[in-house]
Amino acid sequence: MRILLYAGKGGVGKTSVAAATGVLAARRGLNTLVMSLDPAHSLSDAFDLDRTLMDKNHGAPIGVGERLFIQELDIYEEISRYWGEVHKYISVLLSASGIEDVLAEELAIVPGMEEIAALLYVNQYAKENAYDLLILDCAPTAESIRFISLPKTLEWYMKKIFRVERKLIGYMRPVAKRFSDVPLPEDEYFASIERLSQRLQGVDRLLTDPETTSVRLVTNLEKMVLRETQRAFMFFSLHELSIDAVVINRVFPDEAQVGFMESRQKSQKAYIDLAKTYFHPVPLFEVPFYSSEILGHDALTDLGDQLFKDRNPADIFYTNRTCEFSATNGTHRAKIHLPFTQKAEVDLSKVGEELIIRVGNIKRNIILPRSFVPLETEKARLIGDYLVIDFGGNHE
Repeated sequence: MRILLYAGKGGVGKTSVAAATGVLAARRGLNTLVMSLDPAHSLSDAFDLDRTLMDKNHGAPIGVGERLFIQELDIYEEISRYWGEVHKYISVLLSASGIEDVLAEELAIVPGMEEIAALLYVNQYAKENAYDLLILDCAPTAESIRFISLPKTLEWYMKKIFRVERKLIGYMRPVAKRFSDVPLPEDEYFASIERLSQRLQGVDRLLTDPETTSVRLVTNLEKMVLRETQRAFMFFSLHELSIDAVVINRVFPDEAQVGFMESRQKSQKAYIDLAKTYFHPVPLFEVPFYSSEILGHDALTDLGDQLFKDRNPADIFYTNRTCEFSATNGTHRAKIHLPFTQKAEVDLSKVGEELIIRVGNIKRNIILPRSFVPLETEKARLIGDYLVIDFGGNHE
């Protein structure tokens, strides 16, 4: 199953581009699902479906054409499927803190639940080979980064903390019941987390396999949006996802304009040259500015034709290994793709078997190959778009 992630700043047109990609892929004979990861779902609006305002089909896929389906997750449905004991405990804990029951139920939907639900579906569909192509219409950049970082975060939690926490709570529970009204989680709470972890196994390898998964960043020709796209490019690279295209949306035509449009056209021409410089050699795809809303199957088909011309939207347009380890002539080296990064912005450390890289407010823990674990970092430098780290000096 091929997986495409459309990501970028809010309001750049990700949903329309993702939907148009799905329409073209289905037309080429691919069994395709477009899944919305944005809590403010608008996929059904893009297809101009005759549905009520809050109708999400209970979070299940719905057919919108031959070989084409869309899915808008419903967090309350996902809680009933996967999060029962976890949600129940958090609700009880909040209620014990003096928060009203109804409000506690709402607050118990903690950040990350919707992203984990989406990851569960991605893993399930891949294992079942349910579709030829899965297109993920991502939330704005910050939530997208949380989505792709969750598998590694959960893996780290399960390895480093989960078992210790489960045993400790088991010892404390009988004592706590005697001396405190604050509830401690029952063992079923931990069993639910363990079942979720097992269902997610393999999803990280799926997302970081460049032959399976590609990120396509959607942007507009404005300074703030392009800078956000640069940051997203760096963040996805840091998390080892392959970016195979940048989609520039709402490009004004070359025909002469007057007044406001002429000014915007000149501004766009300058920014498009910048974009080519920023993202080379990743290919750029351009979508023209539409004077009317893009709604419905026909409009999405036209958008897809403008975007891909005669190319297959499921093709891999560019591949790049974002993280490589090598050992040659006694030199152990890591090479990590970190575009648009300055040396002063990178903080690097090694703790046990993990290499920890922090860029701004984003941190990534990379599990080192076994031969690198006994070694210390000796030298790190930025060479072009890559952070190159040499290892040596066995600390054992």
